[in-house]
Amino acid sequence: MSCAPRPYVLLSCATSIDGYIDDASDQRLLLSNEDDLDRVDAVRASCDAILVGAGTVRRDDPRLLVRSASRRAERVASGRPASPTKVTLTAHGDLDPTARFFTAGESARLVYCATGALEKTQERIGRQATVVDAGDPVDPGWLLTDLAARGVRRVMVEGGGTVHAQFLAAGLADELHLVVAPFFVGDGRAPRFVGEGNFPWHPGHRARLAEARQIGDVVLLRYALSDRCAET
Repeated sequence: MSCAPRPYVLLSCATSIDGYIDDASDQRLLLSNEDDLDRVDAVRASCDAILVGAGTVRRDDPRLLVRSASRRAERVASGRPASPTKVTLTAHGDLDPTARFFTAGESARLVYCATGALEKTQERIGRQATVVDAGDPVDPGWLLTDLAARGVRRVMVEGGGTVHAQFLAAGLADELHLVVAPFFVGDGRAPRFVGEGNFPWHPGHRARLAEARQIGDVVLLRYALSDRCAET
């Protein structure tokens, strides 16, 4: 394994005022707006990999591609793929090979799975992605070391709540982009940004707010979670 430094980890999430990342319906809840989605697209374009949990792949069926043609062209002109590498992690290997994570775009795809689910995962999606044994349970720190060995220097973690909580609790996040939408969900059945956990930031160790920016009707709060995060 390479001794390259751990990739820079940027967490990105949008929530309601009361901290929910979705509602309890079958339809995906739109929390952001077009201007903010374009900002997110620019952040994606600046990264080498985009990571989501298997639950997000199942629930949201994301494409995880750079949307802007000009940004894709700039990446290609600089010798990079049009969109970042797609990464997911799974404990059980319950992934659909027809999901857009696997079928949309030409990006490389990496699936980090628990040792006990390795054979099942390889059978299900081994033709669509590189399947990597990441221990049992999946160790996000080891995952980042493996990504560094593959040349990844900057990772954008887009959720869901369980994955965000794993990286935050392990102290593996350098920066958090938290967008707050101007409404409430108010449904305890809906998923929240993160659940319970022992996080490094608490009343005695407050995270540093690097930026607060209004983007139309939403607000971006950018938190510096490590010394690697620049002010601007």
